[in-house]
Amino acid sequence: MSGPAKGRRGRVTVLRALLPCLALTLALIAIAAAPGHAQTLTPDLFHPARAGFVSPQDSPLRRTGESTDRTSDAANDARLRDKDVPAKSRIGAIPTYGLPAASGASTSGYDSLNRTKKKTKYYPGQARPKPPPGPGSKPPQPLPANGRVRLSIPPSDTANKTPIAPAMAGTVAGQPPRKRLKVDDDPFGAIGDYAGSFLIKSAVELRGGFDTNPRRTVAPKGSPFYVVAPEFLAVSDWQRHAVVADLRGSFTGYGNTFPPPTDGTISSAPVVVDRPDFDGHIDGRLDVSRDFRLTGQGRLRVATDNPGSPNVQAGLQRYPVYSTLGGTFGVDQNFNRLQLSAGLTTDRTVYTASKLTDGTSSSNDDRNYSQFGGLGRVSYDLIPGLKPFGEIVGNVRSHDQLADRNGFQRNSSGGSVRAGTSFEFSRILTGELAIGWAARTYEDPRLLPLQGLLTSASLVWVATPLTTARFFATTSIDETTLPGVSGVLTNTYTVQVDHDFRRWLTAIGSFTWGTQDYQGDARFDRFYSVSGDLIYKLNRNIWLKGTLRRNWLDSSIVGNSTNSTVVILGVRLQH
Repeated sequence: MSGPAKGRRGRVTVLRALLPCLALTLALIAIAAAPGHAQTLTPDLFHPARAGFVSPQDSPLRRTGESTDRTSDAANDARLRDKDVPAKSRIGAIPTYGLPAASGASTSGYDSLNRTKKKTKYYPGQARPKPPPGPGSKPPQPLPANGRVRLSIPPSDTANKTPIAPAMAGTVAGQPPRKRLKVDDDPFGAIGDYAGSFLIKSAVELRGGFDTNPRRTVAPKGSPFYVVAPEFLAVSDWQRHAVVADLRGSFTGYGNTFPPPTDGTISSAPVVVDRPDFDGHIDGRLDVSRDFRLTGQGRLRVATDNPGSPNVQAGLQRYPVYSTLGGTFGVDQNFNRLQLSAGLTTDRTVYTASKLTDGTSSSNDDRNYSQFGGLGRVSYDLIPGLKPFGEIVGNVRSHDQLADRNGFQRNSSGGSVRAGTSFEFSRILTGELAIGWAARTYEDPRLLPLQGLLTSASLVWVATPLTTARFFATTSIDETTLPGVSGVLTNTYTVQVDHDFRRWLTAIGSFTWGTQDYQGDARFDRFYSVSGDLIYKLNRNIWLKGTLRRNWLDSSIVGNSTNSTVVILGVRLQH
């Protein structure tokens, strides 16, 4: 059994090996029977590539378009090495697959290879983006007060400028940094000069015009006039403490005189109506600590009685001049949000003698007096931008003479109480508003107590970046020489609107109204005033100004109502 079986297995194995050889021989015989063509030997026959035994244009496997496969090994080999140069040895090298790192990164954003980025090119005048805040970056610049942001850099910022000395530029080695000037919001405002640590600004206005009734009499008589008005302002620039000096004056001269009537009557207005006016004060603050301060003020007022006032003596050659010199010393103490303020005041008022038309003079010593008083104020910072307060003021007036020219004793004592708040809402509406009561009693029992409602306001409303509205209200108790009259309670209210047609062209319109209550007498006056101003700013140093104003006085006493029209043209020189 083992012999025949073993022989059959061997024959089967040999047959399986001969069958493929027999099939190949039959195929070659068939091919040899067909006509043969010669084949040209080309380098493509030895090209070890796909379809390398035929020409590329005849290959059925040729590409019909540019290959988009950029990740194959063949693509990498063709891109990274030359075909005729043998590949470098890969022994010990780290293999790389596909595309290199960050080969598709953009010119902006994060780059894993930390390559130098190209700087962005900007068109001329195009706004540059601000760098992100971080260590070493400059602090952000505050927005302008008007809320407008410059959209692009003007050519003047990048233009070629005249070189300056290294000391001025602050580039000298070891030189302390120069103090930067504050941003000036007014492009046509006075620049001023620095004297040490004080910023000093000065100006003078030269005006001329015509007044239809300068004496404010029932029978008007006009006259041309001129005004010379100098100004001086000095402000300290210290981190602690502060000193401010604000001095403003004027002199009004008229081209005409007003001689007395030829019928022998006495005129109620002077012959010469030229008038000086000065108002100056110097304020100081001493910061003892963060919460405790000492404050002080020195003030001087030089003026005359207003034209048309019943205090003007009849038969005058010119107005008598009075001066009021005073001062205030106070302290301020903060207790967190609570602020307490207190102060002492003193004032001295002196009148010059009156010169009469007949060549004689009349003394005004009975109008001279001294005033001593004190004030207290408490305020609380309720919320940001809202600070209510309460205030009390008291004073005593002592005249040089016990009785005046009419035999009345004018010594008095009085004061006022008021409450209100100061506020600031997004810089759109700012100011202070208060209401209270004022009263004054006199030593002479024939003089009734003087009292009335006290109003005080100073509001600023920025309606638009070009338009600003203001409202002012004041109340004062003034002395008088009228017999039997305690004093004059004066309330004045003013509304003013400023509009900028251009930065160099501004129009101002204002309306003023008020009352004068002569307590103890039947006289009650109402006064009104409407004015319009146009300011043309040539540059920071020269302004041109024009004013048109109309005044009315409506009195309850017959023959005392007056009106006038004033036209003024002038120039302002400032630095």
